[in-house]
Amino acid sequence: MLHLSINQGDGVPLYLQLVQQVKRLIATGILQPDQELPPVRVLAQQLVVNPNTVVRAYRELEVAGLIYKKRGAGTYVSSSGTPYTDEECRRILGERADALLIEGQNLGYELEQLVEVLRARDQDLQEQRKIAEGD
Repeated sequence: MLHLSINQGDGVPLYLQLVQQVKRLIATGILQPDQELPPVRVLAQQLVVNPNTVVRAYRELEVAGLIYKKRGAGTYVSSSGTPYTDEECRRILGERADALLIEGQNLGYELEQLVEVLRARDQDLQEQRKIAEGD
């Protein structure tokens, strides 16, 4: 089951909140290519929104090439890759890097020490992927 949520008081249109969340799920790999998305009515009921909100979000995602419809068979994630432009990717990573740098400084770490931590984590993640893939 797809876990999406909306915030009525956010100020961001509900359909756009859905678009942003689905984009993030695709970018992070939680939603895989050719994975089926919930039907419009099911998702609208789950989120307690008008089905037209979900229709509009799905339409935006389809125009962006991130999802596709099979007549009578549902809506699926396309295999077009990341839904973010390079500029958006850099912005997202920049925000996370800022948070890491600030937290590292607060903990007394120098830049070189943070890079060392990142390299060690990267190596751990690569090993975990190998194990998960059965290599």
